[in-house]
Order: sequence, then structure tokens, then C-alpha cells
Amino acid sequence: MITLASDFGSPYPAAMRGVICARTDGRIVDVTHEFPRQDVRAAAFWVREVLPCFPPATHCVVVDPGVGTDRAAVVVEADGHRLVAPDNGVVVPVARRLGNATDGRPDDETEAFDVWEYEYENSEMASSTFHGRDLFAPTAAAVHDADGPGELDRCVRTDEWVDLRFPDPEVGEEGAVGEILVVDDFGNAVTNVPGEVVAGLGSVRVDGERVPVRAAYAELDAGDRLVTVGSHGNVELAVNRGRGDRAFGVAVGDRTALDW
Repeated sequence: MITLASDFGSPYPAAMRGVICARTDGRIVDVTHEFPRQDVRAAAFWVREVLPCFPPATHCVVVDPGVGTDRAAVVVEADGHRLVAPDNGVVVPVARRLGNATDGRPDDETEAFDVWEYEYENSEMASSTFHGRDLFAPTAAAVHDADGPGELDRCVRTDEWVDLRFPDPEVGEEGAVGEILVVDDFGNAVTNVPGEVVAGLGSVRVDGERVPVRAAYAELDAGDRLVTVGSHGNVELAVNRGRGDRAFGVAVGDRTALDW
């Protein structure tokens, strides 16, 4: 299996699929091509949540504001998965999660993955604006068919790669200060605050205003605000049948204070 994920929208991913189909018979699965445009951190968050649901596969992830520059292309191996991406950190959080999936340690406690820098043999012919088609799709096909990155002529093991870590919240006995990491298509504002901090609470103050804590959106009337814990395990600010980002007046990158 080869999965594709990007911020390309349409029709650009079709060209990537065509390039891969011309080189290998691997089954192609589109994860999404609607990541927030040029937002590497948001893509890294969602890739970390989604790709561990797949069996071992080759994953091609392209959110690449540095396209056309001398940033490297990398292949990352973790727990049987191979991740092909620009060297901007977009696949590092999921590599940590995959690499540590079987030992029970937190995502960022160890580096249980290998990183290879890859130079595609026809990179000098690549477009300066569409490396998804000209660099990463052919690389994904080559990686899929190889026994391992070390079998590829232009793939070299490296210890120098761009790290990406999500900010840590400030958690104390009486509250927490976090940051909005992403806003999903429903308008749920996902924070970096771990869900266990609101376990057992009936309500918390969000930036000074009392808000109920509920396990499900529908436990409140339509239009009511709530604090809940999403499938990702983080606290999110939400509205039953509405947009939490608008109701709480927050956007990606904003800090938010919870206290109880």
C-alpha cells in the first residue's frame, strides 16, 4: 500500500497517482489532500493521528512551503512503516508515535526511527513548484518496491534532520495554559492540553468563563459551548452543532487558559 497526503487540493494529486502507477503496482490510498495550506504543524498533527491506523505501508506526505529550495527529501522508517516527505518535520511526530507504539513510552521520549536522506536520480529535471509529482511520488514508488531505503542508490542514512515538536502546555494544580494546535472542519479547537486534566470535572473556566465539561457534544443543547476530550486525547473547545473556534473566539496558535 502507498498512501498519499498533502495540501494540494485538486487536481494535482492525480498527477502523483499517475506517476506512481507508471512505476509500481502498489495499491494507492488517498488519506487527504485538504490539509491547511502550507501549514506543516497542522499536517504533522493530523498525520500523527491518522497513519498509525494503517497497517505497515509506504506513506507519502507532502506539505512543502520550501518547494524549489535546497531542503532535503527524507525517508523515515518506523515500526515497519516508511514515510516519504520533505525534510521539514512533517512526519517526525508520527515517526515517534509509530516507533514507540509497542513499548508504552511517550511519543517524544526516544527516537525509535531511522531517517534517510534521498536524492531522486532525475531531481535535476524536476519542476521547481511541484515536487509532489516530480520528486516525492517517484520516491514513494521506489521506496515501496525496495527491500529498504538502504537498497536505494541515492539514499543515505542521516542524523541531521528537521525536528518538529508540539509545544508543551503549562499544567498546574489549579489549571492549565495551552495552545490551539489545530481547528478541524467542524470548528473544534484542539488544544495541546492532555484530556486527563479535565477528567471527572463538571466544568472549567475557559479564559475566565465557566464552561461545562462533557464527554459527548449531544449532552448539551444545540449551540451550547462545551469542553470535551477528542479522539486524539487532547482537550478541545467545541459547540454542539456549531463551531467552537468562533464561539470561543480562538484560532490556531492562540493561547487559552483553563482553570478549575
